Amino acid sequence: MTATTSTIAASAYPIGHTVGATTRRRRQRALGVATAVVATSVIYLVARAAGTDFTLTDPGATRSHPLILPEIAAFSLVFALLGWGSLALLERFTARARVVWSGLAGTVLLASFIPVFLERATVDTRVMLCVLHVVVALALLPMLRHRAGVAAR
Repeated sequence: MTATTSTIAASAYPIGHTVGATTRRRRQRALGVATAVVATSVIYLVARAAGTDFTLTDPGATRSHPLILPEIAAFSLVFALLGWGSLALLERFTARARVVWSGLAGTVLLASFIPVFLERATVDTRVMLCVLHVVVALALLPMLRHRAGVAAR
């Protein structure tokens, strides 16, 4: 019965994948997500302690909005999980998932800078927000592109 269970489980993965390799890849990617969230949180706290106010004001609004740590962590988590999910989908539907995902990730990173410069904010807030965006990308790009235990195609 064990042999049947492992045969069924193994048939759910593409050739060249093993259950151990899949688990390692998931752990590696989860580590990338966690690294992005922790790194942005730490950078936020350090910048905040150094005097960055992280206050944004919409161009047409009169009220400003100070960003707080839970928002920074939540945004990092959401976008990191979206990155992971998009890579997982691409891996199911294309043989060049890593290349496509890398291009997509680069495009999203560049597009993420647009709102930073549309909002009214101090120079140090804008710089730190750009740094946070780059940190998420740096944490995710190598972690999500890693192919643990998979034979080259």
